[in-house]
Amino acid sequence: MDTRHLSLSDRVICHVREQYGIPMEKVLTMLPTFITVLQNHMRSLEQVLEESDLEAIGKAGHGLKGALLNLGLTEFAALAERIEKEGKAGNQDTDYGGLVAALREKLEEIL
Repeated sequence: MDTRHLSLSDRVICHVREQYGIPMEKVLTMLPTFITVLQNHMRSLEQVLEESDLEAIGKAGHGLKGALLNLGLTEFAALAERIEKEGKAGNQDTDYGGLVAALREKLEEIL
């Protein structure tokens, strides 16, 4: 089912219900925790970005990618994956700040 027209929260709810077979009441109870985890991963990425530690940026990108995939937000996970790969490769020419800002902007609705 194409859910791109839905709000990010509704997309997460649909994904979790369909992917994991969790009843709606339970998903609604779990949603704040999902969002908190996503916020923590984003905050972690922004913190290591300030330190300019490329390996740490790659690891934080990996964690955020996983959280986004678990919630069915695949197009945002692709951006996190780029951060992960570039950081782990030690690419100093990548605009990590721009990538992280773009990701935050796209996720603003639920962050």
